[in-house]
Amino acid sequence: MKPKLNTLKNSKLLIVLSFISIYVIWGSTYLFNKVAVTELPPFFLASIRFSVAGILMILIAIILKQPLKISRKQFFNSAIASFFFLVYGNGVFVWALRYVDSGFGALLASTQPLFVLFLLRLIDRKPFQRKSMIGVALGMFGMYLLVSQKELVTSEDTLLGIFMMLTCVLSWSFGSVFVSKANLPKSFMVSTGYQMLVAGFILFILSVSTNESWSSPLNWSNEVQLSMLLLIVFGGIIAFTAFNYLLKVVSPEKVSTSAYVNPVIALFMGWYFLDENLTTQSIIASSVLLTGVYFITSRKRR
Repeated sequence: MKPKLNTLKNSKLLIVLSFISIYVIWGSTYLFNKVAVTELPPFFLASIRFSVAGILMILIAIILKQPLKISRKQFFNSAIASFFFLVYGNGVFVWALRYVDSGFGALLASTQPLFVLFLLRLIDRKPFQRKSMIGVALGMFGMYLLVSQKELVTSEDTLLGIFMMLTCVLSWSFGSVFVSKANLPKSFMVSTGYQMLVAGFILFILSVSTNESWSSPLNWSNEVQLSMLLLIVFGGIIAFTAFNYLLKVVSPEKVSTSAYVNPVIALFMGWYFLDENLTTQSIIASSVLLTGVYFITSRKRR
C-alpha cells in the first residue's frame, strides 16, 4: 500500500507543479513574445522558438532513454495538435501582438474556458455543471470589465488583432479537447518534442512564403536574446510539457483555467516592464477572473 500511496502523493504534487507552471510561466510569455516581436518577424520568431525547443526536448528524451518510436497515427495526431496549439494558436497570436498590448492579448485568451465548455457540449454532449457555469459567467464578466476600457485600444489595427486573437483562442480550445482524447506517444516529452518540431517546420514554411527577413541571433538586442531563451526553456519545454501532461490527467476545462490566471500575470508584467495600462478597473476585473477559476476548478468531474 505504501508504494501506491507515495505514487499518489507524487502524482498530486506533479499536478500542482504543472498547474503553477502553466499559470505563472505562460502568463509571463505574453511579455517575452511582445518584446521579441517588436524586433523579429512573428513566424520567424515562432519557428526558431519551437524548432530549438523541440530539438532540446528530443535530446532530453534520448538522455532519459525514453522511446522515440511513434506510430503513423500518433504522428498524425501530433501534427494536428501542433497546428491547433503552436502553428495557429500561438504563431498567429504572436503575429497579432504587433497590434495589441501583451496584457490585453492575455485578457482575450481568458475566454478559452468558455470555448472549451461549449466544444465539450457540442462534441460529447457533456452537460454543463452549475459551478462551471458560475465560473464562466464570472470570467466573462471580468472580461467585460477589462475590454470595456477605452485605454486598451491603442491603434486602428487593434480590432484586427483582437479578431485574430479570438480565432487563436478557438484553435487552442479545440486542440485541448482533441489532445485529451487523441492517441499520442505515452512520453509527454516525446509528444511535446514532436509537436514542436512539426510546428517549427510549418512556421518556417510560412515565414519563407511571406518573405519575412531572417537575422542571426548575434544581431538581436540583449532583451530579445533573453526573451527568446526564456520562451524556449520555460515557455516551451517546461510549461508546454506540463500542459500536455495535465490534459491527460485532469479535465480540459480545468486546464483551460490557465487562461484566467495568465492575464493577471501578464497585466502586471506588461505594466511593470512595458508601461502598459493598469487601471483600478483592471485590478478589480482580475479579481473577478480568479474567482471564476475557483468555481471551475472546484467542480466535480463526471
